[in-house]
Amino acid sequence: MLLDGERWREFFDSFAREAWRFEAQPVYSMPREQENVARFLRGEAKPADHNRRWHERVQGFVTSGRRIGRVRVVRRPLTAYQRYQFAWGIPGNITAGEDIRVLDVTDDDYGLPLTGQDWWLFDDTRLAHLIFRPDGTQINRKAYEGDLAPFREWKRIALKYSVPFEEYVQGLDV
Repeated sequence: MLLDGERWREFFDSFAREAWRFEAQPVYSMPREQENVARFLRGEAKPADHNRRWHERVQGFVTSGRRIGRVRVVRRPLTAYQRYQFAWGIPGNITAGEDIRVLDVTDDDYGLPLTGQDWWLFDDTRLAHLIFRPDGTQINRKAYEGDLAPFREWKRIALKYSVPFEEYVQGLDV
């Protein structure tokens, strides 16, 4: 089932305990972000309200007793988008309450499905694939109706071998 618009919002927001993302794309080309990415690359200051709507959602989830997190997969050297994400995006997401870890697969892939496929796992019982064009533009989301055991295992491995974002970026020049 495709998860467009409000259907996606309802699917996402209905988790009871945990929403967790496997984030593997090297670049995301999201129209809403393009101007901010350009500002970052020009060395301009981050807008005060950067990513405010997502931060409010995360804070709402956390306040209601739910957890939200992700493992961000990277290969060095970081892409321009990843540098933007590390400098402007992730720190605010963490402040809002999201648990973000980094899995650097430059030297090893840990047996994970590193195909550029991103997915959200909700309460370890429901999964949605995020569908992208080759340029990183998200075009849709789709509810997955197969066996979740491999995804639970990939989540376990990703969490085992990843490190907290703050630890990963120590000494990293983004």
